[in-house]
Amino acid sequence: MTDTIMHETKTHGKLSFPFIVYRGNIPEYICSYPLHWHDEMEIIYVEKGCGTVIVPSGKYVLQTGDMIIIPPQTVHSIEQFENRPMEYFNILFQFSLLIDNPSDNCYEKFFLPFYQHTKIFPSYLNTNDKLNQLLLPYVTDLIENRKQSNTGYELMVKSNLFAIMHYLNQYSTPSNHMELSLQNTYDKLKKLLLYVKENYNHTITIPQAAAICGFSESHFMKLFKELTGKSFTQYLKDYRLEIASRKLLETHDKIIEISENTGFPNHSYFSRSFYAKYGVSPSAYRKNTHQ
Repeated sequence: MTDTIMHETKTHGKLSFPFIVYRGNIPEYICSYPLHWHDEMEIIYVEKGCGTVIVPSGKYVLQTGDMIIIPPQTVHSIEQFENRPMEYFNILFQFSLLIDNPSDNCYEKFFLPFYQHTKIFPSYLNTNDKLNQLLLPYVTDLIENRKQSNTGYELMVKSNLFAIMHYLNQYSTPSNHMELSLQNTYDKLKKLLLYVKENYNHTITIPQAAAICGFSESHFMKLFKELTGKSFTQYLKDYRLEIASRKLLETHDKIIEISENTGFPNHSYFSRSFYAKYGVSPSAYRKNTHQ
């Protein structure tokens, strides 16, 4: 059983070919994927339904045909919208797949600025956006041929990704002072997210959280709500409940032990909170899923 990941360090795909396409289904696979970041560029394409994705530029409700492009090292999350399901694909790849020499002029001009966030492109692309329509043939080809069974698979992947990067560069603009400042704020937030990952089973107060980010308490509470769409207290509770739900499925630990080990010393409060989030009691959640 692994804790909910903040900074993903695993390789998506193979070390020799860092590219992969995942199929996601909310809530069948997961109810949400809390705030996290990784070194890969990510493309989320909604095949059916709708769901919520939070990125630095805002909180978006994606519907069928929409996509969102997430640069490397960008904090983001995926959540269920109301009680509606969402079927989607995640395309993840590292820039090294396309250009393995960081000193290459092409890398410095067209890739590095996205990694350093000194250039940005529109993240949320609804189905009617021109950029969505330009990217769609290449995204669709990557999804439809994700099984790696075709001759020339690697060439197909690279050609599509180069085309995608070409259009993203065409639609990109230099980051302004406000956008760079926002990225700096998210970098500070990453320290807190890692602290939560390592200490979620202990008490974490607002003053502690604010100090880790280097903000006053009032500024921290306002900023965290603006960046994530929820208060830090609610985020921490949801994070603990996500871990508790996984422990219920992946271990045989007693429910009261799971409650205590995920930061809920009050078992009654844990049960009420779990029911409010998942619509069933912890025991029913474990029983229904194992049937």
